[in-house]
Amino acid sequence: MLYAAFANKLDLWLWIGYGFVFLEGLTLLTFKLHCPLNLLARKYSNSQKDNFDIYLPSWLAKYTKSIYTTIFVIIFIITIYQILN
Repeated sequence: MLYAAFANKLDLWLWIGYGFVFLEGLTLLTFKLHCPLNLLARKYSNSQKDNFDIYLPSWLAKYTKSIYTTIFVIIFIITIYQILN
């Protein structure tokens, strides 16, 4: 999505990407900002670590929502800029 926004390739695939991000946001809001698969995995683990179910360092797993939300906002701003020009 970032490449499409920078390259001004505002085609169907970019809008499909926006649709998937929107659906993911709805899913996270429905489950109180937790992935439903994460909630299911917690039933089978005693670990309280942020990265118990993902192969990422703990510091990165803790901030993935913030990182990807920031990237998405940047993509959205660039897309709006490309549409207006």
